[in-house]
Amino acid sequence: MGGWRFGDPNGRRKWFSHAAPFGGLPGFQLAYETWGTLNAEASNAVLVLHALTGDSHVAGGVEPGHPTPGWWASLVGPGKPLDGFFVVAPNVLGGCQGSTGPWQYPAFPDIAIRDQVAAEVHLADFLGIERWAAVVGGSMGGMRAVEWAVGQPARVDSLLLLATTAAASAEQIGLASAQVHAIKASPAEGLGIARRIAHISYRSEQELQARFGRDRQDDGRFEVESYLDHHAAKLTRRFDAASYVTLTEAMNSHDVGRGRGGVKAALRRVQARALVAGVDSDRLYPLAQQRELAAGIPGADDLRVIASPYGHDAFLIESEQVGALVRELVPAHSGSR
Repeated sequence: MGGWRFGDPNGRRKWFSHAAPFGGLPGFQLAYETWGTLNAEASNAVLVLHALTGDSHVAGGVEPGHPTPGWWASLVGPGKPLDGFFVVAPNVLGGCQGSTGPWQYPAFPDIAIRDQVAAEVHLADFLGIERWAAVVGGSMGGMRAVEWAVGQPARVDSLLLLATTAAASAEQIGLASAQVHAIKASPAEGLGIARRIAHISYRSEQELQARFGRDRQDDGRFEVESYLDHHAAKLTRRFDAASYVTLTEAMNSHDVGRGRGGVKAALRRVQARALVAGVDSDRLYPLAQQRELAAGIPGADDLRVIASPYGHDAFLIESEQVGALVRELVPAHSGSR
């Protein structure tokens, strides 16, 4: 299956290794990438957290070791919203782009979003970052971002949560579980099936109808089928099926209020200035979930709504609207002070 393997080009990756036992593992490593320079006070660090099938390659082109271009390149680079900051993007624990995952350990333990953040805390310690100027994430990355702010409130100065939730809903768990069952039944074919199911939920009904309708190709197949086939094949070339299961099950278990008196009590622990944004056409992570976050976080402003026909994927596509939110949260070049 796809994913980075030892012997492949490193690309821009760096590695952090934790030698002590951790969550059922004998130790772990995190692959990560950085942009910019950490200032003398270590006060300009921004943590960018990727979604389910993302990785550490936030910005940069296709190159050896990186089969796809940076997934949030509109945010990182000269003149862009995070210019002047030291940007850190780790590949999540359990992933398949250099970090420890089931591609290394077939009997990989069950891990939660909370475990993934605990691993990232060790990375921050290694980098000498006591407090993030901002933690930014969407979808699964947003789950990790809110867990950072709840579990490590003194280490997060500001927070941007995009198209995410405080706890996975029954519908989200159901959709994800169907994908997991497909992979467990047939890993080789199941990952492609899982991607097809997921991608439908990532886009809006309006967009799919406008783009494809009932149009057919010359071979008689519906154009929307070919579109889903393309995305299924693309993912299977670069992603590991076992990692997809591990990360999906971590998302299903996500509940920031578990063991903390419930979601409302947990969100009250957040000390960060916060912006929460959702997408008006997102049917996978509906606006009600972001309203709960914005209402429950003491330092949150009013909910922001990204207007887009693209559904859940809009947090990756609508670069101008997302960039404006980042600039509002962390004004340009303030990281250079």
